[in-house]
Amino acid sequence: MKLARRTEKLRSFIAMDVLEKVQGMAQLGHDVISFSVGEPDFPPPRAVKEAAIKALKGDFTKYTHSLGMPALREAICAHYRRRYGVKLYPDQILVTAGTSPAMLLLFNALLNRGDEVVLSDPHYPCYANFLRFAEARPVFVKVREEDGFQFRPEAVRKKLGKKTKAVLINSPANPTGCPLPSSVMKSLAKTGKYLISDEIYHGLTYSGEERSILEFTDRAFVLNGFSKAYAMTGFRLGYLIFPRVFSKIFQNMAQNFFISASSFVQAAGIAALERAEADQKRMRKIFDERRKAMLAGVKSLGFGVANDPTGAFYVFANAKHYTKDSYRFAFDLLEKAKVGVTPGIDFGPSGEGYIRFSYATDLKKIHEGLARIGEYLRQRRLI
Repeated sequence: MKLARRTEKLRSFIAMDVLEKVQGMAQLGHDVISFSVGEPDFPPPRAVKEAAIKALKGDFTKYTHSLGMPALREAICAHYRRRYGVKLYPDQILVTAGTSPAMLLLFNALLNRGDEVVLSDPHYPCYANFLRFAEARPVFVKVREEDGFQFRPEAVRKKLGKKTKAVLINSPANPTGCPLPSSVMKSLAKTGKYLISDEIYHGLTYSGEERSILEFTDRAFVLNGFSKAYAMTGFRLGYLIFPRVFSKIFQNMAQNFFISASSFVQAAGIAALERAEADQKRMRKIFDERRKAMLAGVKSLGFGVANDPTGAFYVFANAKHYTKDSYRFAFDLLEKAKVGVTPGIDFGPSGEGYIRFSYATDLKKIHEGLARIGEYLRQRRLI
């Protein structure tokens, strides 16, 4: 039996391959340190846990509105108004079980077969997989290390054509941790194309001001969620913001494909937005300390970082003088040094020769992991 052709286009998510190998090695008793995935090691804020427990104890376990609890959607509106000065309405928001389902619904609602979406190279690898699954075509703009791997508007405009439906941005970005300048956002907003903005790392910026694409245009779709800034990865809670004209379309899709996100988890999301600001600030401060430690360590080992990342929890480092095969390098490092990193090739052809280090772990492990990498490199030089 042969499955649909769209499944043949799906490629492995290498960061998850690394994580699953790390987990397997740990189960066998190996002492492995992981710099491979972007999962905060913090527990979720107390208010979040208490809200989820209260909801469960109160038997708040039934279906909600398919777009999400009105109270949660109102809290998201208040959050965007407070942080960005943007006015939203609850019927512009779809709450989903993580941001990935929001992406799946968005791409299938917006795109027909052969439509094109412009995105950067390197980029978060699942973007291209989602687009191909929707039978659309990702069109890549090669971005430069000296620009913090962010778009130059003139390079984007060269890729726009009759089939271009949208431009996808991610700020702060995965894998680079670099934000997109507001001047670039303004320029892209003038292209006349829809903009899709992945804002999942908002709340994790250590220098400068975060800007939402909704400050510059209403022809935009925003992907966001609670996994990163609130350490709620296992809660699986995300959302999509869209122009109001699409409200019924997304409601129909949610009703048919997912019914609703988990009710008690949505109650926890309200608590995150309304009662976890102090916890979120504390986590961000600790992440910043880790960022500085990881940056200093990576540079001291001879990896190149042209622009220091100021967001998310990644350092995307140039390793070209060590390897021309980032995949082989990463898995050899895992086998011999017991340190997991993500090979740059996972993020597109222009990512080859780079390594992504995640500092979503504690300082002790960061220092120990870097020491192991240093010893691994010294051993390699002796061969």
